[in-house]
Amino acid sequence: MDMNTTTYCLQILATILAFLIAYFTIRYIRSHNNNGSKKRNGKTKVPEIPGGLPIIGHLHLLSDKIPYFRTFSDMAEKYGSIFALRLGCHPTIMVSSAELAKECLTRKDRVFASRPDTAGGRFMGYNNAIFGLAPYGPYWREIRKIATLEVLSSYRLEKLKHIRDREVYALVKDLFSFRNSNGLVRISNLLEHMTFNINVQMIAGKRFSDEAINEEDSEGWRLRKAIRDATYLFGVFVFADAIPWLGWFDFQGYVGFMKRTAKELDSILHRWMVDHMRKRGDDNDENDSKSENDFLDVLISAFEENDEIYGHKKDIVLKATTLMLVLTGSGSTAMTLTWSLSLLLNHPTAMNAAKQELDTIVGRHKWVQESHIKDLKYLQAIVKETLRLYPPAPLTGIREATEDCYLNGYHVLKGTRLFINLWKLHRDPKTWSNPNAFEPERFLNACSGIDFRGQDFEFIPFSSGRRSCPGMTFGMQVVHLTLARLIQGFDMSTKGGSQVDMSEGLGVALPKKNALDILLKPRLPLELYEGL
Repeated sequence: MDMNTTTYCLQILATILAFLIAYFTIRYIRSHNNNGSKKRNGKTKVPEIPGGLPIIGHLHLLSDKIPYFRTFSDMAEKYGSIFALRLGCHPTIMVSSAELAKECLTRKDRVFASRPDTAGGRFMGYNNAIFGLAPYGPYWREIRKIATLEVLSSYRLEKLKHIRDREVYALVKDLFSFRNSNGLVRISNLLEHMTFNINVQMIAGKRFSDEAINEEDSEGWRLRKAIRDATYLFGVFVFADAIPWLGWFDFQGYVGFMKRTAKELDSILHRWMVDHMRKRGDDNDENDSKSENDFLDVLISAFEENDEIYGHKKDIVLKATTLMLVLTGSGSTAMTLTWSLSLLLNHPTAMNAAKQELDTIVGRHKWVQESHIKDLKYLQAIVKETLRLYPPAPLTGIREATEDCYLNGYHVLKGTRLFINLWKLHRDPKTWSNPNAFEPERFLNACSGIDFRGQDFEFIPFSSGRRSCPGMTFGMQVVHLTLARLIQGFDMSTKGGSQVDMSEGLGVALPKKNALDILLKPRLPLELYEGL
């Protein structure tokens, strides 16, 4: 293409963009002139915050350097617990109180049960076949039911309990090996490695050694990197989602990044699926039985007779469902453990109280087991307080109204999008005294009856209703057991007794901005570690 042709094409493009900008500017002005009373057809709408611009709406108020939940929380301080804004062309409602969350997730749960079509769902979620992003309907109901009843059921989790137990012991053994080292241990990385191995073993029967997972271009290294990338990318706002007619122009680079990440994940998931089907075929030839050793085996059995499930090919459904379990099962669990230890290191009184409880109920002559957790009330309070301050997903997944409705007396149009800001909700001073402070004791006293399973809307770290997290039980089993053994087994401290930096990172989950490094010293008889 010569210079004249290039110049001509740019002139045409500039003309088209100018026309579109003028068109949407006129529409914006007319819309605001006609709706200055915040009413439409006599119906009161959710108040929209000021500062919206033509075409982009309020997107310019969001920064890629500040977690979105922080920005939305600052807005809530100014405009209240329910307000509207426009993310590009999409009207969006932000909610951050227990009363409004309850209305959205109970009486209006079906209306807001669907997900909008987004770049993440299209490019990384197998065109929204991943059930966490699938629109509300028969496909979502079927996959959610199978995941809940067949894959994440109490029976299945109990059957694979030995994997959790073995990997937590492996972590303790690794930490014990550093006992004579004067250097810092990057425990956040070790926690991520442990939860990653628990997850991939339960899902696909895979385990990666330290060497394999740190060797660049190995399957374990590639998978962990792709999971980190996907977790980050699912939490970004893509301009193509906000302004669909700009979808061809990936000036942020996110869409290209998503496509590369999806290709990496798919290559690994496809290999797992083929290996499992081949193994099942070999087992069937030998003894006319089909083994079910992990979650992927269960999924294959569930869809044995189906070539297509509600418009999605079977292999796509298998990979998409496996991806959902891989993405949500390891990263958020490791993050919760890292936040818990960070909070305890900054609050030594709480750390000592947890040690005392473990010494009293379990003793120092044996390791704590899952059967002890029900009696460790202070440990449970620590986990609850961690989830209150640092929920695994500070903003609920984006929802979309499937019909017109009323919310808190306001008229909401079909297609309006909804977020619930859990981070802000969990720090509401109307519910929580001293809301920004780490006080596990609140869950033993005034808030002792509040639980995280989705019925107490002051505290919903795993959301509630139809779209609540189906892996909650599994995640909490790992968090409670791991935290208990680390507190029981080691005296932990920071270098020089300094405070842990509690800055949050970016992404759909809630990572710490900086890694957690600790010094540790065994606190149990040496034979307990040497026998691992």
